[in-house]
Amino acid sequence: MVWDCYEDSLVPDLFVLYSQLLLSSCMLTFFCFLQLLNCVLRELLEVKDVNKNVLPVHLNGLLQTDDRIALKEITRQLNLENVVGDKVFGSFAENLAFLLEALKKGDRSSSRPVLFILDEFDLFAHHKNQTLLYNLLDVSQSAQAPVAVIGLTCRLDVLELLEKRVKSRFSHRQIHLLSSLSFIQYLDNVRSQLSLPQDFPDTKFYDEWNDSIKTLCEDQSVVDVLQRHYNSSKDFRSLHLLLMLALSRVSASKPAIKPTDLLEASRVCMVDSKANILHGLSILELCLIIAMKHLNDIYEGEPFNFQMVHNEFKKFLQRKSHSIHNFDKPVVMKAFEHLQQLELIKSMDSSTAKIQKEYQLMKLLLDHSQIMEALQKYPQCPTDVKQWAMSAFG
Repeated sequence: MVWDCYEDSLVPDLFVLYSQLLLSSCMLTFFCFLQLLNCVLRELLEVKDVNKNVLPVHLNGLLQTDDRIALKEITRQLNLENVVGDKVFGSFAENLAFLLEALKKGDRSSSRPVLFILDEFDLFAHHKNQTLLYNLLDVSQSAQAPVAVIGLTCRLDVLELLEKRVKSRFSHRQIHLLSSLSFIQYLDNVRSQLSLPQDFPDTKFYDEWNDSIKTLCEDQSVVDVLQRHYNSSKDFRSLHLLLMLALSRVSASKPAIKPTDLLEASRVCMVDSKANILHGLSILELCLIIAMKHLNDIYEGEPFNFQMVHNEFKKFLQRKSHSIHNFDKPVVMKAFEHLQQLELIKSMDSSTAKIQKEYQLMKLLLDHSQIMEALQKYPQCPTDVKQWAMSAFG
């Protein structure tokens, strides 16, 4: 969570007070930062002075994908659309000028505080020139109006995304919320997430379902699956994905979650995405990956170039292969470039303008286990290709 505000305004002081109260409580065990902020806002709006004066503006980087859309959403939430007729819906420059004029028009005694809440804050940093962020932070620091800007993001490196002029107007106040759940609490949360509420209309199904969930959470194989997920990530977003995949297997003919459903959901969640990409490669591209693997083994992880890979591939064709066609070099180069586009290999040279493509140094972004696992699952992989991959030398 990153936020900025005018130093002496009412909103930030109350926000800090309630944040500190909630941060010191065990509520952090169960709520992510968005829920924490919503709790703070609910508490604030119970204060009479705040409820009458504060103007909250909620923006989301997934919805407001550029500054123009964000600006129209701000004017809509502040009820400024009809202030000057159709001018609000003119060019981006006119919209921005009008909004800044509206924010700066009053003073601290006559202006109502505006609280900007930017969810998915890192996505706003990808907007062109970061114009909106710059102007909002500039207004918040200029003391012309009581404005607070709060950004919510999962990225710890979000400040590195900000331009220098934007960063200079940001107060660099941050609140990091890290989950402190124990595994017992994690397991209890799984049980509560899957259980039906007490006011569920079908009492019989309510009892049967909740009993099945209790039995499910006591199953040792399920506990082992949840332990693995807990060890890799305590994030509720990943937990909800796991539970949603398991729930999607429930049907009228199978009205309960079985341990096998959770095991299958876990397998889908923890699948290796790069290994999956290998399953869709052509035989030629797969052979180039194996050639790179052998070069890594021979040269102990040193970078390679296309010419080295091509030579290794030709050796395989000449000595071992009876099922692979002898491709022309331009075709092999095209396959090599496709692997680079898929980010299975990457260039090691910062400047490649003066280096021929055949001799640009590359690095393989796959390890031995990923390649061998993909080969076992590759549909109708030729036997000699598998044997080549498993051989100690290319």
